[in-house]
Amino acid sequence: MVSVSLTLSVPERVWIGELSREVPEATVRVRSAQSCDGVGVGFVEILAPEPDRVLDRMRAYDAVHELEIFQRGTDRALVQFETDEPLLLRILDRTGVPVEMPFEIVDGEVDWELTTTRNRLSSLADELDRSEVRFIVEHVWDSPRFDRVLTDRQSEVVETAIDLGYYDSPRGCTQGELADELELAKSTCCEILHRAEERIVKEFEGGDRPAFTKPTPA
Repeated sequence: MVSVSLTLSVPERVWIGELSREVPEATVRVRSAQSCDGVGVGFVEILAPEPDRVLDRMRAYDAVHELEIFQRGTDRALVQFETDEPLLLRILDRTGVPVEMPFEIVDGEVDWELTTTRNRLSSLADELDRSEVRFIVEHVWDSPRFDRVLTDRQSEVVETAIDLGYYDSPRGCTQGELADELELAKSTCCEILHRAEERIVKEFEGGDRPAFTKPTPA
């Protein structure tokens, strides 16, 4: 597993790329997003001196539908919308890579933080190249070595949970679906996951934790 920080440049042919360049002083903060059957749904916060200007431009795009305003102020608006041109979501769906939310789009650029396997990271780079999304790798670092803290079974459960999006927001799978994937009873999966999470939290918070050189079985 590796963690990566990327800066992406969205093509101008994509509406959000064009819009954010037209209003470079605006920040579009994507708080949650998902796609289904080629349609993307985004829940975003727009931070700008004149948010109505940004909203008017959004409405003008044929690719944007069902724009609903939840809050609006002098320098901020909270909206949900649908789009049939969810380029970034399609890339994530095709590669199965989870991205940390929220992320921001400013002046055509997007900052992504993600943790995934090296194979999926390679697939993501290929998809970005094919979609004409230019990107720069800002930083790469190894993810925590679970095998130093967890048993083999705990590592398997945690890494599968990450791959299936269990820790994404919103969740990519339920605990029952995770248990099915691992061919475990839901109660067993829950217990293993709970013990693994306890060890991880104690390890990285530096609190009281069991002293051991080899993890004991779950």
